[in-house]
Parts: sequence; structure tokens; C-alpha cells
Amino acid sequence: MSDRTTPWPGDPDDLHDAGTTVPQAVPPVSDAELRERLVAAVDAVDAPDAVFAVSRGGRRTVHCGGTAAPPPVPREELRYEIGSASKTFAGLLLVQLARRGLLTGGEPAAACLDPGRRDGRDPVTLAHLVTHTAGLPTLPRDFHVRGLPAWRTNPYARYPADRVTDAFLRHRPRHRPGTRWHYSNFGVAVLGHAVAAATGTPWEDLLAAHVLRPLGLHGTALRAADDPGTDAAGRAGDGRTPVPAFDAGGFTAAGAIRATPHDLLTFLEAHLDPNGVPRAVRTPVLRRGLGHRHVHTVAWFRHPAPGGPMYFHCGATLGQQAFLGFRPDTGTALAALCTRRFRHRDPFVTTAYGLLAEP
Repeated sequence: MSDRTTPWPGDPDDLHDAGTTVPQAVPPVSDAELRERLVAAVDAVDAPDAVFAVSRGGRRTVHCGGTAAPPPVPREELRYEIGSASKTFAGLLLVQLARRGLLTGGEPAAACLDPGRRDGRDPVTLAHLVTHTAGLPTLPRDFHVRGLPAWRTNPYARYPADRVTDAFLRHRPRHRPGTRWHYSNFGVAVLGHAVAAATGTPWEDLLAAHVLRPLGLHGTALRAADDPGTDAAGRAGDGRTPVPAFDAGGFTAAGAIRATPHDLLTFLEAHLDPNGVPRAVRTPVLRRGLGHRHVHTVAWFRHPAPGGPMYFHCGATLGQQAFLGFRPDTGTALAALCTRRFRHRDPFVTTAYGLLAEP
């Protein structure tokens, strides 16, 4: 067993946040210094549009810029594709459903999708799917063949929900679920369909009822808007070539969310509020690597920082990128967004991570 996991509890709030560093006093950053950091961050990204939005102690500072001419709608009011950072919403939704007694997290995913199916000794559960320990590859085996004709436009759109669930039901993991960690868009996509099947409610409706509406996220959606001025327009790696709006196909739970910077700050601020989202979303459930130094929660990657842990998740579509993160020790939340897809020597993630890691 290469990874160490903790069982999914009946009530996620019962998880003990083992290993959490006691927050230390952190010198405050002046408004002027913070704005200087954001200006430097936007300049360093070198994207057509970039937004760095920070909340510190509840006070928000937003800086926008870019190499392209400003769009008709202010950059900070547009909705941006956040790609795999959508998985933080998926993790929160599963925790909320467990809190309300609608699910436990221990449900076998195959039985949810095919109630007449008989599972073996070690079925893949919803908890395995959300924590990337289901033994699934990053994408289904035939994904590249199906998506190749639209590889530079919308490959995910060519892989609908029924193919995702069929590929899962036919898949035979190489390792016992819960014993290995492997990041999987496939797994979280299956999670969405299994949860919808188990509750008899579409994923989009569940997300709206248990996450978006309670948090007041009115600028967040799973599909592109009819009004083209509502959503940011993505660009390819050259920063110029337009890219169509992202269509997640059957991978809705894994990467379909688009949101405004202020909605994302609201989402992150709820993780810092003791009365906001359940603490279980940032409780370690898996440690891996040499010395178990890589720590994961239900929804977030967790790294050490001088005053305590910081939590983050990145995401990318074909033409946009996102970085979401928060630090309880400094009361800081960061939503960074840009309309360019970097593939090598990515300055966006490096810049955003460095900004969150600073005191």
C-alpha cells in the first residue's frame, strides 16, 4: 500500500484534522503592498486577460489586466472557466449530502449506476472517486480516440455521460480501491453521475441546492451563457488564437464550472468562516509519497506554510486557467484567473501559488 487513507466517516464533521499546524502570528500586509503584489502578478502572467482577486480578513482587493484590449464587460465581472478546480465544488457537495444524511460516501458507485449489478469484495465507492483512489486512469481508455477529431476545440464534448458511465462499469482496476492515489478526471466525472443516480436528482440541481444557492453564488454556472458578453473568451497557448467555450460533455462534475472572480472569493471565504462550509472539506483524508508528505483532503491539495497549512486547487480548459486557494492562518483567499492555456513553463500557476504562499 503506497498511500495512507482514513475511512470516510458517517458524519464528515467527525473527522479529526490530524497534523494541522497551530496558526502563528503573521505580520499584516498593507493595502498598498498587496496591490503592488497583484499588479506584479498580473504582469507576470502575460495573458490576454488576467484577474487576481484576494480576500484578506474579509477585505477584498482585485486587480485586472492583460495583453489584450479590455473587453466591453469589465474583466472582474466576467465568468471564467475554472476546469479541474470545479472538483472543489464536487467535494463540498458530497460532504454536504453526507451531512444531510442523503449519502454516506460509502455507496458503491457501480450499484448506484446499475442497481441490479452485483459488486465484488472491494467495490469502488463515492469516497474513492472523490479522493482519486478508485484505481481509475486520468481519462477513459478510448477517450483520446473519441476526442481526436475535436482535440483543439472541444474533445470532452465528444464523450457524453453514457460513455463515461459505460466505460466505468466495464473498467477493471489494477489495484484494490483505496490503496493507490492517481489523479482522475474520469473518477470525478463518474462521481457526478453516481451521485445523481443515487439521489434521483441531476448533478446540476444538487449543486445549485446544496452549494450555489446557500452561498449566494449567482454568477456561477455549469454551461456557457447565451449572452457572449457574460463569459470570458479563452485563447490558446500563443495568447491570440480564439478557443471555443468549453463543453465538459460527460465530465460535468470534474470540470464544468465557470464563475466570476467575486463568486469564487465568496466560495473561498466560506472555507475560512467557522460557520461557513463544513471543516471536513479541509481535513486530511490521504497522505502519500515519501514520508507521506503530500496531503490531500476531500476537495483540496494541502501544503505547509510558515503559519499553518494552505489549501489550493488548479484548473485549466483549452483556453483558460484558474487557481483557487486559501490560508486559515492569514485569513487569505485567492482566486486567480486568466484567458490563456499555458502548457510548458507555466507562469500562471507559479505566480498564483507564490502569491498565496507569501505572508
